[in-house]
Amino acid sequence: MTGFKPHVIRFYENEFQLEIPRKENNRRFFTYKEIEELKYIKKLQEKGFTNKQIRQVLKSPKIMVDPADKTTMSLVKTKNTLVVNEESTKKDIDNDVINYLKEKLLESISALDYREEINELSKKIDDLKSELNKQSKSILLSENAELRMKMKEKSYEVAELKAKLKRETKKKTIFGKLFFNNKNNDQYLSEL
Repeated sequence: MTGFKPHVIRFYENEFQLEIPRKENNRRFFTYKEIEELKYIKKLQEKGFTNKQIRQVLKSPKIMVDPADKTTMSLVKTKNTLVVNEESTKKDIDNDVINYLKEKLLESISALDYREEINELSKKIDDLKSELNKQSKSILLSENAELRMKMKEKSYEVAELKAKLKRETKKKTIFGKLFFNNKNNDQYLSEL
């Protein structure tokens, strides 16, 4: 049906990255789509396209070569397709195809405007930075508060120890005054 031998079809399957379906036993089977694709490759070869050029034509769904019209060969640009007829030279076709692809590529690139997404991401990054700063500040504040609490505890311990020392010194002083300054104590001592 296609005019190609099986080994050529296997080669073209790899060369042009064709997606030929397979049965459960891994044998190829061809639908109308695959047969038309192989016929299309054959017509492009007959027009003088190289395998590299055919691969480019097959990869781009927006390029369509019209092999039916064999008298004229020019590129006809429609809305989303590029139709190749037979009128001008192969170089003209190559240049027109390249220019057409450039136009479509530039249109695609201009349609991809990532500035808004980049601005959103930079805002998210800034928010994350501020959140991280807040967390680190809160950690520092909590550590600072913890240290202050420990310092207060120690100062209470020191004050308690000072008060205890004062009480002890007062007791000794009072005991000494009571013991040595009291007249009754003098009598008690003299009796002894």
